[in-house]
Amino acid sequence: MAMDQVPEARDRKDALFATLGSRFGSRLSTSAALREQHAHTLTWIRNEPPDAVLFAETTAEVVEVVKLCAEARVPLIPFGTGTSLEGHVNAPFGGLSLDLSRMNRIVAVHPEDLDCMVEPGVTRKALNEHLRDMGLFFPVDPGADASLGGMAATRASGTNAVRYGTMRDTVLGLTAVLADGSVVKTGGRARKSASGYDLTRLLIGSEGTLGVITELTLKLSGIPETIVAAICPFATIEGACNATIAALQLGLPLARIELLDEVQMRACNAYSHLTLAETPTLFLEFHGTQAATAEQVEAFAAIAAAEGGGPLVSAGRQEERNRLWQARHDAYWAARGLRPGAGIITTDVCVPISALAACVTQTRQDIDRTGLLAPIVGHVGDGNFHVMPLVDLANPEERRKVQGFLDRLVARALAFDGTSTGEHGIGQGKMNYLAAEHGTSVEVMAAIKKALDPLNILNPGKIFAL
Repeated sequence: MAMDQVPEARDRKDALFATLGSRFGSRLSTSAALREQHAHTLTWIRNEPPDAVLFAETTAEVVEVVKLCAEARVPLIPFGTGTSLEGHVNAPFGGLSLDLSRMNRIVAVHPEDLDCMVEPGVTRKALNEHLRDMGLFFPVDPGADASLGGMAATRASGTNAVRYGTMRDTVLGLTAVLADGSVVKTGGRARKSASGYDLTRLLIGSEGTLGVITELTLKLSGIPETIVAAICPFATIEGACNATIAALQLGLPLARIELLDEVQMRACNAYSHLTLAETPTLFLEFHGTQAATAEQVEAFAAIAAAEGGGPLVSAGRQEERNRLWQARHDAYWAARGLRPGAGIITTDVCVPISALAACVTQTRQDIDRTGLLAPIVGHVGDGNFHVMPLVDLANPEERRKVQGFLDRLVARALAFDGTSTGEHGIGQGKMNYLAAEHGTSVEVMAAIKKALDPLNILNPGKIFAL
């Protein structure tokens, strides 16, 4: 019998929701549509909605709710904007989805120190809109307009990671509510510290299983004097990857470098009304002074030509740049258009830069051998690439073929000393790969989880089963 079907557990849950309803009124909802929205996944992982959704507005309220959930032993799933891709916000054991989207204050900006403090519901676009007139921006760009709390919880990355790093690199400190309702403040505004355990990095990427993030201190960057975008087609995926490797080894300060294979380029042309060559293509961006960016463009064009690429076409006007990058950010929706009505699974792996060309080439060959329709898109500047198989979810044979491909994809990445996920996280979808990647370290992770959340109420059923 499932735990939430045990009469005692069900009574505790009912009593909890009665208390929360009395305390928070309309901010607690059991609407079926809202509950399903708060378990929404853009993958083939089935929707597992919570029993209720509550909108929190302050850290004090989060503390109160966590304590009540701990007392009732009811699962609590933190929710930002729901853009995660591995079932992170599902509620496999029911419970309460704690929506933090209303905690959206930009608490402070310190332009002179290039940092800011924000609540977890602030989205990256909202923060950058606020910062624009100060000549600053927050560089981590996963594509979706995700919440910054969710981005920290999943250790998000994106198109700018090659130059500006990931959430691991840009979060200086945070405030989190632990499973017993205690509040911890980690890190600070100093750019480095050798003081104590690095609890900030422990909580970043913990996917809501160790604490609920309620405030973040973030590094900011200055908006560059000149920004130039460019696209460069290649005859082969291997040539595009080798050009990327050569540019990085040369020390070319690329801000963004993204790979779209020929299948994805075909999808983008149709979806975004472009007329680009339908061959493996690199989307690039260069930041710096006018002279420096011109030199970078020239240097990369020479590297590309040596690897069978070109011509490199650059765009300096903001409207042109935005159009190119919007096409890149719309890659998921463009890919869906290749097979209307089909489901889509978006997955990622990451390998050392030196292994990138071999791993991506072998993956493309595997896709073609298996007979799948699956575009490849990569943040190739840091060895991270995504594959998006389209599948008839009602066809068991297709599902079997796709699952076999996904298993081989991860095994291939691990064989190249890579990782099962560069930025999507583990959630529910990649739990089976964790032991192969980390071995006995998984036992250490489980011990940390049990120490900080002995009742297993914080996002249970994610990362590993306890």
